[in-house]
Amino acid sequence: MTFVADLEPKSLWAHFDQILMIPRGSKNEDKIRRHVVAIAERSGLDCRVDTVGNVVVKKLASAGCESAATTVLQSHLDMVNEKNSDVKHDFTKDPLKPVRDGEYLTADGTTLGSDNGIGVAAMLAIMEARDMTHGPLEFLFTIDEETGLVGASELDASMLDGKQLLNLDTEEEGAIYVGCAGGGDSALTLPLKFSPPPPDSKTLSIRLHGMKGGHSGVDIHLQRGNAIQLLARALSATALEVPFSLSTIEGGSAHNAIPREAFATIVVGDSEATPFTERLQTEVRQIQDEFRTAEPGMTLEVSGTEPSAEVMSEDAGATVLRLIDALPHGVVSMSYDIPDLVETSNNLATVKQVENALVIGTSSRSSVATALAGIRQKIRAIGELAGASVEEGNAYPGWKPDLDSHVLQVVKRVHMSELGSEPEIKAIHAGLECGIIGEKASGMDMTSIGPQIEFPHSPDERVKINSVGDFFRLLTSTLEELAKA
Repeated sequence: MTFVADLEPKSLWAHFDQILMIPRGSKNEDKIRRHVVAIAERSGLDCRVDTVGNVVVKKLASAGCESAATTVLQSHLDMVNEKNSDVKHDFTKDPLKPVRDGEYLTADGTTLGSDNGIGVAAMLAIMEARDMTHGPLEFLFTIDEETGLVGASELDASMLDGKQLLNLDTEEEGAIYVGCAGGGDSALTLPLKFSPPPPDSKTLSIRLHGMKGGHSGVDIHLQRGNAIQLLARALSATALEVPFSLSTIEGGSAHNAIPREAFATIVVGDSEATPFTERLQTEVRQIQDEFRTAEPGMTLEVSGTEPSAEVMSEDAGATVLRLIDALPHGVVSMSYDIPDLVETSNNLATVKQVENALVIGTSSRSSVATALAGIRQKIRAIGELAGASVEEGNAYPGWKPDLDSHVLQVVKRVHMSELGSEPEIKAIHAGLECGIIGEKASGMDMTSIGPQIEFPHSPDERVKINSVGDFFRLLTSTLEELAKA
């Protein structure tokens, strides 16, 4: 147990403290699922698990509220495993190390998992509660949300009876979300040709790091740098002055995280090692100046390393850098209908070498289905022009706002009465599971709420401690109000 268990409200934070001890990266939810099931069984609640691993727990209404409509509470069990490269942490077994930073809770060099661990903790606290007023409740814990909303996509909706749902995956206090973007991933595979390095050459290791990264939906409008693309840009410009051979290039860790670090290995003639380094440093200094406000920590490191056994052919190396440089990254368009809402974006998310090929992962989002198809078509066109094969994952739907929603009206009233302010009604560019759940369970009336979570999907992730108490009060009071209906 850590200091987290002593924060208020203790019923929620004690569960989050336990969650910090449980590995739960995407596709590794078995232990956290067993934890949820154990709490349900200990509380005497009906619990079901579908074929993909989503969990539904049912709790009877409190006395006198049996005739109220069933409400579904929903959060996802998994988290994004992201850490700084100099931090030793094994996400398959090591507990997360919470750190108090003033009014925020963060983690020591890793993601905190408050996305969506706070929502999970809130649900577990309500499952165990004996003194709350509520109608019939269903608790839906989905798996593998962070890699493409997989659990929601494969959900056995027959496990649910409720037709009103509170999603607990929003990350902004004072806001109620009623819509989200849809999205889809693309994978580009570029064949590579290799040859032995030239004689009398030197191998250099290059690292561009210290960038902020962040959530590719929530933070994409902040115009942070993409480490992969900026390193490729700097290398392409350097090649015009000092020829070199590219051996490796890689970066990024998740489809929905903006890449914070990128790495390359190059081979250059012995006499050209210093001119190459100086030219690359000049190019990166110019990029640092360009991004000085958004990325003040951007850092370049160049050092000698073990000789590479092979290098890409001249054409292959040039094509790799041009392809990375050409692919779209960032905001593509803003919404015409909702002020300040990103309509369409793309995240150039990952680059890795697999045998004799370069594999590039991108994640596209849009609140307009045709625009989503359009940006993915552009990615395909760029990839195929470079000679890459392109595989597109299934797109997931967005969630269309319903401003006449009964649940929305209730949450708004409770927000005013309990928190003393009128909430903003918003849509989010990130993907929420509501769009998919709404397709699976037709007629579901949904809203999304949550505490203040900043910089998710990066080691800078933090949750505002006081906002968690406000969120939990809003949630429990909303359940009480819905029980009166």
